[in-house]
Amino acid sequence: MKVLFVLTSHDKLGDTGKKTGFWVEEFANPYYTLLDKGVDITIATPKGGAAPIDPSSDSPDAATEATKRFDKDEEAQKRIANTKVLAKMNPNDFDAVFYPGGHGPLWDLANDTTSIELIEKFNSQNKPIAFVCHAPGALKNVKGEDGNPLVKGKKVTGFTNTEEEAVQLTDVVPFLVEDMLAKNGGIYSKKDDWAAYALQDGNLITGQNPASSELVAEKLLASLK
Repeated sequence: MKVLFVLTSHDKLGDTGKKTGFWVEEFANPYYTLLDKGVDITIATPKGGAAPIDPSSDSPDAATEATKRFDKDEEAQKRIANTKVLAKMNPNDFDAVFYPGGHGPLWDLANDTTSIELIEKFNSQNKPIAFVCHAPGALKNVKGEDGNPLVKGKKVTGFTNTEEEAVQLTDVVPFLVEDMLAKNGGIYSKKDDWAAYALQDGNLITGQNPASSELVAEKLLASLK
């Protein structure tokens, strides 16, 4: 089983002067959940090379068992520092694709034509496509085979408006994930802020927030089997 992980290359948090990137837990938990079951993982970003880590996700209060394992895992860190170029990835080589969140994807992956076409190709092949937290933002401009937004009529979740308010970035992000999914016709639902919640509708898997990364990984693993 081969899974492509697509991470952001974007490291600037709007005009705040602060850094962003991908959220460590949302990468690490699914990475180890799949790796420990023998899944072959390839990591790619739009620019290739080092994928930027959101500094907030690397702080002690955001630590989890998976992030602690990542911190000691030289091989995994080396792979994050040397990601493949997304445009060189062929969907035919993989059984599924997974997008970790962090705020970065809202700026690059949401508008990246390579990423959009890649998701559309995986979807047309009916392969699992999974996203957690802010990563469903990468679905913003993705179309289904009928030409409508891919999420239209599908049960979806993603980082909530109230969670974005809680981290005080509502006015910084280019768009709100919850609003975008609803506007594109998705049947959006959520649990309480920071509660673990993931949904699957056909081959589409979405998770609400960092706490949901393990649920998303488990649904992805079950789909691969």
